Amino acid sequence: MSAATAAHRFARHALAARYEDLSADAVAQAKVFILDTFGVGIAGSTAYGADELMAASSAWGAGEEATVWGRRERVPAPTGAMLNAFQVHCQEYDSVHEGAVLHPLATTLSAATAYAERKGGISGKDLLVAAVIGVDIASGLGIASESAMRFFRPATAGGFGAVGAVGRLMGMTETELVGAFGVQYAQTSGTLQPHVEGSVTLPLQVGVNARAALQSADLTRAGVVGPTDTFEGKYGYMHLFEGQWDLEPVLQSLGKSWRIAEMSHKPYPSGRATHAGVEGIIELRRRHGFTVEDVGSITIVGPPVTARLCSRPDIPNPSPNYARLCMSYVAAKVLLNGVIDLAHYRGAELTDPATHALASRIRMLSDDSTDPNALLPVDVTIVLTSGQTLSWHCDAMLASPTRRLTRDQHLTKFHRCCDFAQTPMSMRQQDALIDAVDTIETIADIRTLTRLLRVAA
Repeated sequence: MSAATAAHRFARHALAARYEDLSADAVAQAKVFILDTFGVGIAGSTAYGADELMAASSAWGAGEEATVWGRRERVPAPTGAMLNAFQVHCQEYDSVHEGAVLHPLATTLSAATAYAERKGGISGKDLLVAAVIGVDIASGLGIASESAMRFFRPATAGGFGAVGAVGRLMGMTETELVGAFGVQYAQTSGTLQPHVEGSVTLPLQVGVNARAALQSADLTRAGVVGPTDTFEGKYGYMHLFEGQWDLEPVLQSLGKSWRIAEMSHKPYPSGRATHAGVEGIIELRRRHGFTVEDVGSITIVGPPVTARLCSRPDIPNPSPNYARLCMSYVAAKVLLNGVIDLAHYRGAELTDPATHALASRIRMLSDDSTDPNALLPVDVTIVLTSGQTLSWHCDAMLASPTRRLTRDQHLTKFHRCCDFAQTPMSMRQQDALIDAVDTIETIADIRTLTRLLRVAA
């Protein structure tokens, strides 16, 4: 077996990278997306399925090692990793690497933070570098794929990123971390069937793989030896989970291109594949001032993956997870309210007759292009009842690396998320959390920061 397998090269990168190696932009974006991930995780504490998962997990062991973001409880570290990763992704509001088609920080930051709380003495600088490493690994696996997504990458590839982050914080050797990737592979899971059905088990898969990352590290340290050719082997991850792939460009870029700087915000709480459609509707209404009653039909056309992810038919009583990934539902809420908000997936909003009547006039279609992972370009066409046709074209979505959110926009989203905590966080606590992340490289023990993620008793 060659010593230069992808597992070895990912492990070397994870263990060798230093804070001083990061570009200024990588550090800045790491802070942006760490705060954003904390925010959406706090909001997820009250989302559909979160209480049920919290209740079930209480039977899986007791302990107060890790904070559950936006809640009062503290739990064992593996449980904390699972709960927080679930909360981060359960509202489709967490940051995304568009080229990789995955949300790498949901698993990575949740697992790394839980380990850091359990261990103690982990600095903010160390946590930031670990998060960057995890994004590099998880996103790299997604970028390397040349096939349409068959498994749920935020869970599958995301779990390997989390292992890289935790292994670094644990101080593993290269051999240990290579083995930990193999142990993680034994636990890797995540299908697209929950996505198709709008099931809450979609974000649960993210949580399960984040928990597995901590378990993989612990098992490795205890002497459990995993396979070494995890990614390229005959039955390795890339062959079985991705199909067609090329890892070499990704491996050569390690330490040169920091994938955290390629991340996109989610300005709207819905599937990223809906975002160009949402922005197009908002922009066309701004330009032309039409009313809901003026709309005859809306057609949104994009690459095949956008249709695969979000062209599902509107149904009269959707689950929140189904609705967030339904372009027709999301677009109807935007037309009726001028925006799509976290509150639009709760209670009577989900069965509102006006929403569903309007959704029947909206559809998303594939342009049948050949790139299996592209989310763009997207075209929005609105035909008014007068017969007038309005058109909008998108080559770069709002909050992508070429159209980043301003700091005010970023913090407005964070504050809105904190309003959805189990007990809404005071503005004083929110501002303290912002300040802590802004200066995270000066924090000697990350537990100083994680105390701010817990709501008052």
